[in-house]
Amino acid sequence: MREHNYYVYILTNKHRTTLYIGMTNNLEYRVAQHRSGEVEGFTQRYQLKHLVWFEHFRDVHAAIAREKQLKGWLRSKKVALIEKTNPRWFDLGADWGQQPRIDYRERWVEDMVRDSSFHSE
Repeated sequence: MREHNYYVYILTNKHRTTLYIGMTNNLEYRVAQHRSGEVEGFTQRYQLKHLVWFEHFRDVHAAIAREKQLKGWLRSKKVALIEKTNPRWFDLGADWGQQPRIDYRERWVEDMVRDSSFHSE
C-alpha cells in the first residue's frame, strides 16, 4: 500500500499581519507556488509567502479536519500554535528550491591547485 502525505500549513507576510491556512499533498511545491504568485487571490493579494508552521498527516480526512479546525480558531490561538514550535517566526521553507551558494574564490583556488602548471616538480 502506498503511503500518502498531506500537510496543513500556515503562511504569513513579512510583517506577520495576515495568516493563511491551507492544505496540500506537496508542501514544498505548494509553498513555491505561493511565493511565485502562481496562486491567485488571498495569498497573492496579501503577499503571504513565509511558511511559519506545518503539520504532517498520512490520512487526507484527518488533514482536512485539522485545516477546518484551525480556520475556526481566533488569531490569538493560531499565533500561540505557531509560537509553540517557531517562536521567532522563521520562514521554515526559506531554503527550499535554492541552489547551494558557491564561493567562487574558494573554487578558483581549488582549480588552481588541480592545474598541473601550479605543481612544483
